[in-house]
Amino acid sequence: MDTLRAMQVIVAIAEHGSFSAAGRQLGLSAPAITRIVSELEARLNVKLISRTTRSVRLTEAGTRYVEDSRRILAAVDDAGDAARGIHGELQGRVNVTASILFGRLFVSDLLVEFLRRHPGMEIATLYVDRVVQLAEENQDIAVRIGQLADSSLRAIRIGTMRRIVCGAPSYLETRGIPQRPEDLDDHETIGITALGAGLNWQFGREGEAFTRRVHPRLFVNSHESGIAAAEAGFGLTQACSDQVAHQLRAGALRAVLTEFEPPALPVHVLHREGDRTSARVRGLVDHLVSGLRVQLDALSRHESSLSEAA
Repeated sequence: MDTLRAMQVIVAIAEHGSFSAAGRQLGLSAPAITRIVSELEARLNVKLISRTTRSVRLTEAGTRYVEDSRRILAAVDDAGDAARGIHGELQGRVNVTASILFGRLFVSDLLVEFLRRHPGMEIATLYVDRVVQLAEENQDIAVRIGQLADSSLRAIRIGTMRRIVCGAPSYLETRGIPQRPEDLDDHETIGITALGAGLNWQFGREGEAFTRRVHPRLFVNSHESGIAAAEAGFGLTQACSDQVAHQLRAGALRAVLTEFEPPALPVHVLHREGDRTSARVRGLVDHLVSGLRVQLDALSRHESSLSEAA
C-alpha cells in the first residue's frame, strides 16, 4: 500500500472528523477512504479510528500515529522544497492563526501580499480570540499578544501592545473623566469576555501591576463589539492599543487613566520547532516578522502622541 497516501488520509480524517470530508479534501470516494484505513489498520495490526454512526474519533494509537504522520509529511514537503533549491518557487499550504481584530487589521494584508508574490502558495487563517495550540489544531504559525508559556515553539518578538482604558468624548463630557482606577466604580464599563477578560482590568502603579474588578452592565464576547459600544457612548472599555488605534487617532475614543497603564504586552510570531522548518513556513514567518514590525513601530509612534483627555 502507499504509506504516504495512507498517512494523508488518516491526518485528513483527524482534521475534518469524518471520512466523507477527508475524501472531498483528497479527491477520494468514501469507500476508498474506508479501504485505505482498513488496510492501514490491518498492516499495523492496531485500531486507529473508532467509528460509530454519529462520530469518528482517534484511538490512543491513532492519535500517536497522526502526530507522527504530520511530522513525516512535513519532512517530505521540506525535502521537496530543498530539491527545488533556495531560489525555487515556494509551494504548498501554511495555516496561520491570530486574534480576530489583530488578524483583520494587521495580518490579512500581509498574507495577501505574500500570496501575490508566490502563486504556488495557499494560506488558511484561523482568527479566534483564544489561545490556539498549534500542534493540536494543525496550525503552522501564530501571532500572539501576551506573555508566552514555556513550550517547544520558536518565538520571534516583533513589538509590544499597550492596554488602554477609553471612552467616547460624549460619554466623558457627561460622566466625567476618571482620575484613578477606583473611580471606575462610578462609571459604566463594558466587559469583554473574550480570552477570559471582562471583569478584572489590568493596571500599573509605580512599576507594579495590579487588577481592578469592574462591574459592567454590558458584556460582549468580542473586542469589536465592546469597542463599538464604547464608541456609541455607553461607557468605558479596556482594549489593546492595536484594537483602538484608529478610533483614538480619529477622536472617536479618548484614552483615560494613562498614568495607570499596566506594563506593555509583548507580541510574538511563533511557529512549531523541528529538525527543519519548511521553506514555505520559513518564508511566511520572515514576511510576517518584517511587515508586522513596521506596522507595530508605526503604531508605537502614534501612541506616543496619545495623552489622557483633559
